Amino acid sequence: MSRVFAYCRVSTGGQTTANQLQEIAAQGVRVAPRHTIEETISGSVAAAERPGWQRLLNKLDQGDVLYVTKLDRLGRNAMDVRATVEALAELGVKVHCLALGGMDLTSAAGKMTMQVVNAVAEFERDLLIERTQAGLARARSEGKALGRPLSLSPEEVAKAREQLAAGQPVAAIARDLGTSRQTIMRVRDAAQDH
Repeated sequence: MSRVFAYCRVSTGGQTTANQLQEIAAQGVRVAPRHTIEETISGSVAAAERPGWQRLLNKLDQGDVLYVTKLDRLGRNAMDVRATVEALAELGVKVHCLALGGMDLTSAAGKMTMQVVNAVAEFERDLLIERTQAGLARARSEGKALGRPLSLSPEEVAKAREQLAAGQPVAAIARDLGTSRQTIMRVRDAAQDH
């Protein structure tokens, strides 16, 4: 008899997995509390590196079924999701994603859907990169300064260098110029590099 598991993940401590659990229950899926893994960890962390995911893998056996609400609960990007689903399929675990109509991602139709989703995700990523590059090129051509604005004017940088050369403490210079110690240390380090 196959067992049913749920993996619910949120990125920050201010969030809760309650909505994910409710979505799974609303589909008529009954998951025992001991088969529910809830985790608070950034999606930028690969599934294989998540402590909750490791606990889940230690519980899963061939024939078990895993439910997630969305693909992004499984991985940080399309490649990670695919690798995660393939690893589970090799264990004989079926993976159902509610956002895809509860489809089993390890089935033939699920694999095809994953390929389409991966292609769309890659396409969207490429479009985002193209738009970002075009925007940066346009800003450069218009003479706009890119990056973080300077916290000190050129005159203030010169004053900080003079004070540093005179042996004044970094904290005192920062107070005098109304900036952080880190800013003065960057000025000091930049002067030493030249």
